[in-house]
Amino acid sequence: MEVYKRWIRRNKDFVRQLDSIANNLTWFLPDEFAESEIGPEAVSSLVGMISTVNEYIIETSPTEVHTRCAESSFIPLSLCLSLLKDLETSIEVVAEQIYGEKNKWNLIAITEAVKACIRLVIFRKTGYKMLLEGGETENGENDSASFSLQETKRQLGKPTGNEEPGISKTLHAQNSRNLEDREISALSSFVKKATMQHPQAIVEPPSKLAERPSLWTFLSKKGVPGGFFVTGEILFIIRPLVYVLLMRNYGTRSWFPWCVSLAVDLIGNSILSVTLMSQHSGKNQQLQFSDSEKDELKRRRMLWALYIMRDPLFTKYSRQRLESTQRLVQPIPILGFVAEKIIEILIGVQTRYTYISGS
Repeated sequence: MEVYKRWIRRNKDFVRQLDSIANNLTWFLPDEFAESEIGPEAVSSLVGMISTVNEYIIETSPTEVHTRCAESSFIPLSLCLSLLKDLETSIEVVAEQIYGEKNKWNLIAITEAVKACIRLVIFRKTGYKMLLEGGETENGENDSASFSLQETKRQLGKPTGNEEPGISKTLHAQNSRNLEDREISALSSFVKKATMQHPQAIVEPPSKLAERPSLWTFLSKKGVPGGFFVTGEILFIIRPLVYVLLMRNYGTRSWFPWCVSLAVDLIGNSILSVTLMSQHSGKNQQLQFSDSEKDELKRRRMLWALYIMRDPLFTKYSRQRLESTQRLVQPIPILGFVAEKIIEILIGVQTRYTYISGS
């Protein structure tokens, strides 16, 4: 296995290109949306899982691997979540083939429950930080440290009032450069000495240096904004499970699961957005959002577009619009052919919950 990892890291560009080509070729497998699609979906899932593992090996340096192994002997939860997402479409296809269209929701509900549990554990283990890409990307931002650093720089940049503005700026720039040079030199010397004297210190698990806060500690420190943040994240985590359970009970023709799912999405995202706006207005100093977390909120809003692909809205409205568009552009030679294939793919994708789940 170590030989394989070293080969992957040495040829990462080639491996990424190969994985991309293999994933694109899975769309051209026969019977992709036919009734007997277990084989093609199994191949697609296998290719996706191999690509996920390869990407994990590339993105994880040997030092990080040693650190994670010291922290836990199990596979990282983010990797488990990614592998489960690669496998979930095959699970849905097998469930439909064995148990039928109605009873397949039982196995899908189990899958979503496992994903929700993994995300809750990740949410806890990261010290109640926002889940990036649904928990598949590690949120390593230290917002409090970044905020303190920005405040320190701002305070250092203030003139004392007895200095002339030009002289103050010149002296501050010189002092900043000298200070940065000294800090870099001291840090470099410290790392070299630590590496020579205590090699194991560089791979100590972060959990030993700083304990993860409990929920009560987090809420006590962050106050009301922290409570809103936790509520919004939990709503985001459990929304897919709630939707699947309602679909199992009410069916795809009912508007109730669709409306409840949308309401949970809107409420959870609104809570997080209000918390973010309070940060911009200066009212919220306890909880700071990083740039990656702000981008995550935008990504979640973009996922709302998937609601037009979900029943009953798709069957009653979206599909009719697509078919009318197809008839409109069909006489046009090239455009008509392209539109027909795109609409065919969209209709096929819509038949699978996992393709449009957004979870």
